[in-house]
Amino acid sequence: MALRASAVAGAARGIRLPDAGLPAAAEALRTEVREFLETERRRGAIQATSDAWLAGFDPEFSTRLGDHGWLGMTWPKRYGGHDQPALHRFVVIEELLAAGAPVVAHWVTDRQSGPALLRYGTEQQRKRMLPAMARGRSYFAIGMSEPDSGSDLASVRTTARRDGAGWRLSGTKVWTSQAHRCDYMIALCRTSPSTDGGRHDGLSQFIVDLHAPGLTVSPIRLLDGEHHFNQVVLDDVYVGDDMVLGEIGAGWIQVTSELAFERSGPERFLSTLPLLVALVRVADPGDPRQAAAIGQLVAQLWAVRRLSVQIAAALDRGETPDVAAALVKDLGTTLENEIIDVVRSVAPVEPSTTAADPLARELARAVLHAPGFTLRGGTNEVLRGIVARGLGLR
Repeated sequence: MALRASAVAGAARGIRLPDAGLPAAAEALRTEVREFLETERRRGAIQATSDAWLAGFDPEFSTRLGDHGWLGMTWPKRYGGHDQPALHRFVVIEELLAAGAPVVAHWVTDRQSGPALLRYGTEQQRKRMLPAMARGRSYFAIGMSEPDSGSDLASVRTTARRDGAGWRLSGTKVWTSQAHRCDYMIALCRTSPSTDGGRHDGLSQFIVDLHAPGLTVSPIRLLDGEHHFNQVVLDDVYVGDDMVLGEIGAGWIQVTSELAFERSGPERFLSTLPLLVALVRVADPGDPRQAAAIGQLVAQLWAVRRLSVQIAAALDRGETPDVAAALVKDLGTTLENEIIDVVRSVAPVEPSTTAADPLARELARAVLHAPGFTLRGGTNEVLRGIVARGLGLR
């Protein structure tokens, strides 16, 4: 028992992040972003709804963000970026999500595909792809998850076999958001059998043209009929050596670092913020039950946000806080669902997509989207396993 307590204490110290605040320049940027968003609201480009970051696809909006220099913010200028700190990008992302802006077109591209190219791509790949991504004119999807694999990425069965100066990819990817609208997908494939060292060996990443011969994209619709998830079937799709991302066989290490970007951002705790705001607008100031419930939600939201800011600061320092990122995703998506539960328990409305009451409509949308909160980016069970391993508990 003493040995376990010692291990926990030591491991906890190892993953603790220094506190971090937003610099004055970042807060000044916040004002600029809010002014831009107000203009977008007046033109009708923004409708604040839950889960807008996964469902609101508007390439023209993404292009306008690129014109303002708010895509590829942290990337080097020589690749079309703006050499800004991750904390500045955090402010932009936070304001976009709070407003319910239609950011889906560029979301994966800006959040993780671009950083993956910067870290692992060739100079040719960076010069060819990053400038268009930073302008909001080229879009990427994620090709990690597979049928029957859940969040167990090490079990991927999509294969890539050598064929001359390239590779032939065969297999199926699922939950590939916006693959029917994007230009490329970074696919995780098995290039050799796993060895005695473990299932994480023999994995590699490829940049796949989503319009390539042999590739088929089919919709996976949500409960409300919305289409942004997809199944992507690769049937002997050819990918040249110039589209290999990083090193053959190093896919697991690359994916793990990529997930630090995917799991730690404000999108992991702000998906149902519009629902919380709608509740606050109609809450009865004299109802202590509502006041306590809202206060508890806001306190939790602020705590998770603080950890997310700390991770952004760690990324600025060149670190890869994958365990802390998993914790943000677990806590954040749990909170997103808790917001729904609280609204259902304290507000006298029934969820309805056709109701005249804005709170009832927003509650219905959140309920329909909720099943995906704790699935995308890794299930909470898998994330807790990552955190437990980081704490030395397994």
